[in-house]
Amino acid sequence: MQTPVVTLTLNPALDMSTEVPRLIPDVKLRCSEPLLDPGGGGLNVSRAIAALGGESLALVALGGLTGDRLAGLIRAEGVPFLALTAPGETRQSLTVTARDTGHQFRFMLPGPIWAEADQERVFTLLRASARPGAFGVISGSQPPGVPQDFPARLARAMPGLNVVLDTSGPALVEAVAHPIPHLEVLRMDGDEAETLAGRALPDRKDTADFAQTLQRRGVAKTVIIARGADGSVLVDGNERLFALAARVEVKSTVGAGDSFVGGYVLSRARGRGQAEALAMATAAASAAVITDATQLCRREDVERLLPECPVSAV
Repeated sequence: MQTPVVTLTLNPALDMSTEVPRLIPDVKLRCSEPLLDPGGGGLNVSRAIAALGGESLALVALGGLTGDRLAGLIRAEGVPFLALTAPGETRQSLTVTARDTGHQFRFMLPGPIWAEADQERVFTLLRASARPGAFGVISGSQPPGVPQDFPARLARAMPGLNVVLDTSGPALVEAVAHPIPHLEVLRMDGDEAETLAGRALPDRKDTADFAQTLQRRGVAKTVIIARGADGSVLVDGNERLFALAARVEVKSTVGAGDSFVGGYVLSRARGRGQAEALAMATAAASAAVITDATQLCRREDVERLLPECPVSAV
């Protein structure tokens, strides 16, 4: 049994990843055979949920020939989705790994600019797709042209849903400065939390204290802050929890946050408590970083790493 999950991706990307022996300026660099993956926050959350044996419906804005290619990749992975016509060509992203150092270089192209009419189509689709009691995931970057409070407008178009917001930049600042009513979960990474706090958050207690400040202000019922390789902190009205990240060799950090959200939402949709959901989410993020390039978590890795992600009070 699983509560329905709907994810929303308005600025998806055709993710291309490749390798070069080393990164040198002003010369032709011979790349390895590229890997292509569907990308974008909400879409990646749906892909992670599918990888973990769950179900979700991905609402994805697609446009142009790149959008057609992206749709084919989504179908190949067996992820149920509904396509919304985007106003222009779907963007692309490029991840290049230098073999000599292991460093990754990520190039993100901008998506098409959204006019007011384009935005209204999203609200129409959300109202038709939303089911009271379901989980609604708003994740990833917002497309050019939408206002900073667009996530709040999206949440209002999902009445009765348990809305999970994982965003960054001005949209995150707006969501904290002007809390979204009844927001179920707000997730951010450690750097974003320190920027919002205006100070360093050097240890888990500092992070939990800041998360609790946001939770008590009504920013969200549950606030989750990732602390990178250390793990993640979760604070709600009853608990302050920390999940330790598994100690693994990192190949690529791309998709770790989306895998985290996928593991967390799926666990909650299956009726699991906060501690169990946080452990699953942290194991999914740990599993994602051991895969190549833009690949996400694998179920067998998550199950293997789960015992290495204990949860404790903080």
